Amino acid sequence: MTTGNEALRAAIARLRAGGIDDAALDARILLAHALPIAPDRLTLHLPDEMTAPQARAFEEALVARLARQPVAQIIGQRQFWGLTFRVTQDTLDPRPDTEALVAEAVKAPFLSLLDLGTGTGCILLACLKSMPMARGLGVDISPAALAVAEDNAARLGLQTRASFRASDWFSAVPGRYDLIVSNPPYIAAEEMAGLAPEVRDWEPHLALTPGGDGLEPYRILARGAPARLMAGGRLLVEIGWTQGPAVAALFAAQGLQDIRILPDMEGRDRVVAAVKPGDGDACGCA
Repeated sequence: MTTGNEALRAAIARLRAGGIDDAALDARILLAHALPIAPDRLTLHLPDEMTAPQARAFEEALVARLARQPVAQIIGQRQFWGLTFRVTQDTLDPRPDTEALVAEAVKAPFLSLLDLGTGTGCILLACLKSMPMARGLGVDISPAALAVAEDNAARLGLQTRASFRASDWFSAVPGRYDLIVSNPPYIAAEEMAGLAPEVRDWEPHLALTPGGDGLEPYRILARGAPARLMAGGRLLVEIGWTQGPAVAALFAAQGLQDIRILPDMEGRDRVVAAVKPGDGDACGCA
């Protein structure tokens, strides 16, 4: 029988030969998943012989990774904002860069939150975890994504504070909110071919690109957000790193104020923040 150590060394070599970046890290995560144990316990179990089912599970995971399936899809989860989110092929894989949006969202108090294009629900649920008195609505056009988001809310114990519904942007959204967030599809059509295969071939295109110049969702958000924000309410959106000035201009044209372009952890433009004019003292009230 093969020990975990032997299997890991062979797996790293296979992944490297297959052109996989971070082959050693990916192999460790996939081996921990196959055993199954927590990744931080893997070193303790590397001398152990693997069972036949464990060896089969590891082999299946390696084959999937060599086909460029993302690790998060293979193991079915991703860490985001210190929380564990279920991930499927029906949702975007939550990315560390998106935590910049959450960090900005929770800098100021809010009680009512709307997340447009919620996907896994990671933005909505991370914000609610950090704001215990708040409630939020996540909407998505994909029923499959909404099912994943609802499951994540239940796993995180947020099912009483998070609700979900199918909506094409604002079309089925009721009420007004003191915070609206969105990570919309923003990749231009001409950029899709250049994406990494893990993204281009495995993540839902509906959540990646709106076609055209990639800015149409921001035009929709700019037009629709003022009517769904309370006076003094905030709008926060994730952007592609070149899109900040264009998105800021769209928001300004609709009368939004205090517009800022904020960086992610790598220093690239990642979030555009704006405020609806008016007295924010009524924040959180219907």
